[in-house]
Amino acid sequence: MIAVTVAIAALGLGGCSLQHNVKSEAGSENLDSPKTLKEYDRQSSALAPETASDLFARMRIGYSLDLDHKHANVDQHLKWILKHPRYLERLSERSAPYLYYILTELEANGIPSEIALLPMVESAYDPFAYSHGRAAGLWQFIPSTGHLYGLKQDWWFEGRRDVRLSTQAAISFLKYLNKTFDGDWLLALAAYNSGPGTVLRAMKRNAKLGKPTDFWSLKLPRETRDYVPKLIALAKVVQSPKQYQLALPNIPNKPYFAVVNANSQIDLDQAAKLAGISTKEMYQLNPAFNQWATHPEGPHELLVPIDSADRFETQVASLSKEERVRWLRYKIKSGDSLISIAKTFKTTPAVLKQVNHLSSHLIQSGKTLLIPTAMKSGSVYSLSMHQRLKSKQNKARTGRIKQTYVVKAGDSFWKIAKQFNVKVSELTRWNNLAPKDSIKPNQTLAIWTKAPKTSPNSIVKKIFYSVRNGDSLARIADKFSVRINDLKSWNQLQNHKYIHPGQKLVLYVDVTQLNG
Repeated sequence: MIAVTVAIAALGLGGCSLQHNVKSEAGSENLDSPKTLKEYDRQSSALAPETASDLFARMRIGYSLDLDHKHANVDQHLKWILKHPRYLERLSERSAPYLYYILTELEANGIPSEIALLPMVESAYDPFAYSHGRAAGLWQFIPSTGHLYGLKQDWWFEGRRDVRLSTQAAISFLKYLNKTFDGDWLLALAAYNSGPGTVLRAMKRNAKLGKPTDFWSLKLPRETRDYVPKLIALAKVVQSPKQYQLALPNIPNKPYFAVVNANSQIDLDQAAKLAGISTKEMYQLNPAFNQWATHPEGPHELLVPIDSADRFETQVASLSKEERVRWLRYKIKSGDSLISIAKTFKTTPAVLKQVNHLSSHLIQSGKTLLIPTAMKSGSVYSLSMHQRLKSKQNKARTGRIKQTYVVKAGDSFWKIAKQFNVKVSELTRWNNLAPKDSIKPNQTLAIWTKAPKTSPNSIVKKIFYSVRNGDSLARIADKFSVRINDLKSWNQLQNHKYIHPGQKLVLYVDVTQLNG
């Protein structure tokens, strides 16, 4: 029998980055160890349900931060929220699937319930959020801190986006910071944003000068100086919405999802159908899965809406392992390698070794490999890592023209950005990357260069031109009324002085300016 565990969250579906490395700044000894999922589920199921009518009412019961401190930065954020009422409403709706779970865990660990609003500041409650500082998930862990807290990160699974695991890691880290700063939650929150070392150094400077060492007195990075006041402003609005003439969504004070252990790898589209939900909702509840299926080696626990849990449990129990993913039989050809085959079928050599019981990377021509593949086309798995990237790269941008660039050996973000006259921040944002991420040869990047300047009545068309004898860049640019630099950018010709007959060029031409 497959065990179903009632976990925790609420209703409906739809920051800033964690800039620190705990291991280097604060040491890893004395850290609270994250609880295992089984330990968490046992504890959560034993909690008595609260009597509050909705989750914001329940949150207010557990408030314990000092929200009465008068500070211009808090007032500034309050004014902004009040000018943008849809902002808080939108974030509240987005938080609804996860809020019951997070609030219950905070209560169980004696943490102020205002901190349930922290993912609003960190990630806008988007589990797929990825920042310029390489921070991911609701709680915006950078890779090193995620690893420190046991969050698995590989091709199949991104633990920093797992709703339960990342929340447990965040709570362990917050408790450690609170202890480090002698129970001062504002200093702990500042350290969550900028790193404990940054806050400790600021306190040391103030102490040396005979100045107070509370949060409001410290000279901290600008982002951190905004971070804590923004949380306080949100907490004040949730505390007294009527005072600010705002209406908060009613999020029922009851679990939204249950945890079902499928016990083996399963295609996420098939799992969604068994649960009676869309594939998109399956990904939103289980954002840690990067690909089209659960991790071959686990975890195989899936969050499903609580009303779907019994149905899903029954349906998935009736499936054999062979029926849970689609299997392809591939005959090995001369010159094949596990790496090349894995790349072709969008999997990894480790997975191929595991499912085919191989002890090494050696394979033999003529033999057959079993390869797990997605049951549907890629577009069905719209929130998989590949499809999210594809959507980001193809998103139309006003006044820009998309180009595709294949990374070469020796390339860097700075070098490519300079070549196409774009900003590094733009280049990385278009490709779901952060400036500190690495790129590798043959990786494909989308680059959105500025479109040619046109008049209101212009009609810009993409055309292909075959270079003829006697052509030069200047002659072609003049013929089609485009700039030489644009022509170079569209065709990645920055480092090439010459063109040759028969060469194919791409041009974006205002056809209203052509003279026959």
